[in-house]
Amino acid sequence: MSECTRSPSVTLGTIFLAFLQIGLTAYGMAILQKLRALVIQRGWLTEEETNEGLAMVQLYPGPIMMDFTAYVGYRLRGVPGALLATLGFVLPAFVLVVSLSAAYFSGGDLPWVHKLFLGLEALVIGIIANVTLNLGQQALKGRTEAFIALAAFVGLMLKLNAILVPLAALALGAVAIKPVPGTAPQTASVATSASRVAAVTTLAIAVIASAIVAGMLGTDLGQLAVSLFKIGSVAFGSGMAIISVMQAEVVQAHGWISQREFLDGLALGQITPGPILITATFIGYKVGGVAGAALATFAIFSPSIAMTLVFTEVFGRIKHLQRARGALAGVLAAFVGLLAATLVHLGSATLDNPVMVAFAAAAFVAIRWFALDIAWIFAGGLVVWALLLAAGLAV
Repeated sequence: MSECTRSPSVTLGTIFLAFLQIGLTAYGMAILQKLRALVIQRGWLTEEETNEGLAMVQLYPGPIMMDFTAYVGYRLRGVPGALLATLGFVLPAFVLVVSLSAAYFSGGDLPWVHKLFLGLEALVIGIIANVTLNLGQQALKGRTEAFIALAAFVGLMLKLNAILVPLAALALGAVAIKPVPGTAPQTASVATSASRVAAVTTLAIAVIASAIVAGMLGTDLGQLAVSLFKIGSVAFGSGMAIISVMQAEVVQAHGWISQREFLDGLALGQITPGPILITATFIGYKVGGVAGAALATFAIFSPSIAMTLVFTEVFGRIKHLQRARGALAGVLAAFVGLLAATLVHLGSATLDNPVMVAFAAAAFVAIRWFALDIAWIFAGGLVVWALLLAAGLAV
């Protein structure tokens, strides 16, 4: 993979602290907005490189936001950069969920979570709307891209296989989209070094070896880890799509956690910053305490992180080809449609009263026209929501 000429100036410490800040402040789909702003405003990647990375991480299994974080870290400083970026991103959520899990399993219930979750979802919907508009403005450059986005939207609304939608967009984009000559990223290309290949290979072997060792433990924790390794290796789609696979495995197939506990763990994953799949930490804590939480977190994220580094190397060798660039444009257009469909699904299920609608609209206006930081939107919004609950004006 080629590295940007500016990447050596970015220290590993800077990468870790930057993604640690995102992990402390970004929620749900709003993470995408924070990640894009980080890499573009700091000049780490161009806007086109950023969009290419977002398109690439949808071509293989795993959570999109975590994989994009690994992509950015790897582009900047190789395997160490990828590992520190992902560690910084997930660490705050891990610490918070472990702490809340300890309180939950000692106290038995969190009745206030569900009420706060309603206000949180309304805020998230407003922010998703802004992300969808931003990506649409950047990705829908012609009629073909608009058609792909519309088809992806209709496909998801009709509950077609979410894996097939981006694959179809990939094929259609390769055939029908002809990027304007000269629009490929103008970055300095360097040959992949033997040390980079060795580092990526070592990481992939370590992940595979960890899964094998977990399977040899012969305990519930070991089997849970193996299940999460499998989910992280084969589950496509958004965090919510992967969560559904996780629920079927840990609740229905093995009974490691009850349905109610799983739903509460999902709620904790929503009200804490960072990736939604941090719910795996909650499950791991239930099965094996803090060590179980750490192993479960590693198991759900590590397979796709390793795949990201491999795909980034391959991607760097084909991105200049017209058909490859057309395919990526198609995937990015499909992502706009999928986001729009997600927005409709969430909105129709959540915005069932005027207060919820107003909350979502306020978040949209605050970020789009007043450019407020997402952390302030969530902090202020949750305070207002709590006051409305106390006054009996919200349900």
